[in-house]
Amino acid sequence: MKLFDLDGTLIDSNGIWEEIDLRFLSERGLEATPEYAHTVGHSIFPIAAQFTKDYYHLDMTPQAIMDAWLSGARAAYAQVPMKAGAMEFLHRCRAQGERMAVVTACVPELCRAALRYHGLEDWFEAVIFAQDMGLEKRDPEVFRRAAAMLGVPPEACTLYEDAPANCAAAKRVGMTVVGVYDKFYAAYQEEMRRDCHGYIVSFTELLE
Repeated sequence: MKLFDLDGTLIDSNGIWEEIDLRFLSERGLEATPEYAHTVGHSIFPIAAQFTKDYYHLDMTPQAIMDAWLSGARAAYAQVPMKAGAMEFLHRCRAQGERMAVVTACVPELCRAALRYHGLEDWFEAVIFAQDMGLEKRDPEVFRRAAAMLGVPPEACTLYEDAPANCAAAKRVGMTVVGVYDKFYAAYQEEMRRDCHGYIVSFTELLE
């Protein structure tokens, strides 16, 4: 069973969120700190919004913060590009009869928009949202539940994922983990190469 992360793995979207965060903060006379960027970058939407409210002492509800972020993301996700080689790799997996699913921390609305844009709505056996579980994707329970939902043991799953903490969580429950390079996590390349079962800079490497 092949499991795919979405943001930063199948689609080139992490830069979208960097721009949205910078715009949101600059409009309020604020700047992103390394702590803020790291925490929000690893969080599901509701938790990221609550953290942003608390961290900057904003006079906004978490829902208002999420609405502001979404207003900037909808148009971008409606035309977000795939990562190099990702579409071709999905075609190969499909042609070989591989079972495939997405496990993502992406907002469901945005995930569906990206899949629809690339004609991938019906390609996956399931699209599993960490947000629906109310869990951070770096929590191993996300991957235990995902495997259970798909009716397979974690050991039967290979996960393709760009976030180091998520890779570690999936490995902890017994999944085979292939780290995927994304510039958002460029500083973690050595850690990823050491801790994952495999590591690729691009899906094109798997097509050779």
